[in-house]
Amino acid sequence: MKQYQEMTREELQTQRELLEQTYSQLQAKGLKLNMARGKPGADQLELSRPLLDVLSSRSDCITESGVDCRNYGELLGIPEARNLFADYMGVSPEETIVVGSASLTFMYDCMARAMLLGVLGGEKPWSKYDKVKFLCPVPGYDRHFTICETLGIEMINIPLTEWGPDMDLVEKLTAEDETVKGIWCVPKYTNPLGGSYSDEAVRRLAILKPAAKDFRIFWDNAYAVHYVYKDTPVLNILEECKKAGNPDMVYMFGSTSKITFPGAGVAFFAASRANVDFFAKQLDAQAISWDKMNMLRHVRYFKDVAGIRAQMDKHAALLRPKFDAVLSTLEAELGGTGAGSWVKPKGGYFVTYMAMPGCASRIVSLCKEAGVVLTGAGATHPYHKDPDDSYIRIAPSFPSPNELATAMEVFCITARLATVEKLLL
Repeated sequence: MKQYQEMTREELQTQRELLEQTYSQLQAKGLKLNMARGKPGADQLELSRPLLDVLSSRSDCITESGVDCRNYGELLGIPEARNLFADYMGVSPEETIVVGSASLTFMYDCMARAMLLGVLGGEKPWSKYDKVKFLCPVPGYDRHFTICETLGIEMINIPLTEWGPDMDLVEKLTAEDETVKGIWCVPKYTNPLGGSYSDEAVRRLAILKPAAKDFRIFWDNAYAVHYVYKDTPVLNILEECKKAGNPDMVYMFGSTSKITFPGAGVAFFAASRANVDFFAKQLDAQAISWDKMNMLRHVRYFKDVAGIRAQMDKHAALLRPKFDAVLSTLEAELGGTGAGSWVKPKGGYFVTYMAMPGCASRIVSLCKEAGVVLTGAGATHPYHKDPDDSYIRIAPSFPSPNELATAMEVFCITARLATVEKLLL
């Protein structure tokens, strides 16, 4: 079969009629499938069921360091949890804070505190400036963009490759504009491309010389151990910042949300000791302590980073067949048609599909009308505005294998139909 772009108008009309017939048959099935977010599947959640048995009414809730986890105290986290997650993040316990259950919540808090109170070394709160801007690698994570939009922070698109953001542009914008206060980074298994930052990208970020003295790198290492096909090491940004004389420039975030139970895991933060001390004073006004019982539960369940990695081997074994199914279906149904292209990720939770420009919104709409809900077109860009209307984030993890096969059948038909419709305009 020829690529759609090579077909005559008559051939395209014939293709549209055939595709519309197939699409109508799929609509008649009354499907109700949701692939809107990268949620772990039920089989993945079962992996952590033993975590629920770690503590009971008969459990000793006193840590080895002597902390009674049933009571107030330890605002920066119990020592055992700080040790575990410091090792996970590649930093020291003194550079670590273990907080609530969601790293996204702490990211929002960090941004809100910067707006209201300022950051270490800053002259004034960010909100006191006439304008605050943030660099946003795209395609990127919609939740990051929502935080900025909610707080009135202007977002600037930075092209993202498999190996990291366009560093020439990052260096230029940070050096010439003091209203640029930070950059979002998902360094490992980037959301949604699934690549990882190169050593060069990490080092160039660490040696930035921003015009804004209160510039911060928000380093969301959400997928640090979430490989599907290949574990790809990424340089430690805090260590590189120290080498460059910029130890206070980075905030690192992580959690067990997709390791144990989303919404009921443990979140953690890492930064220079000076930043941790600065945050401790601010946090003292916000909280007395976090959920230490959950920290204790996770520490006793995993014991060490090797225990976490063993858990992630099991996650990868469950996810890999689903990713294989998506990629093989895209190749079988869309390969050579000209209806789009896609990226095979090394890890993370998504397969990124690039439709023919101007087709992404139509594909998502057609899928929804056929009972398959995808992440909205434009979610990969600030303000939900993908200038090419091209990127679609496919999340294979949540559906069962049978549901996933059906969903991909719908997706491929709608991708072909939207492409043909566009070419016939």
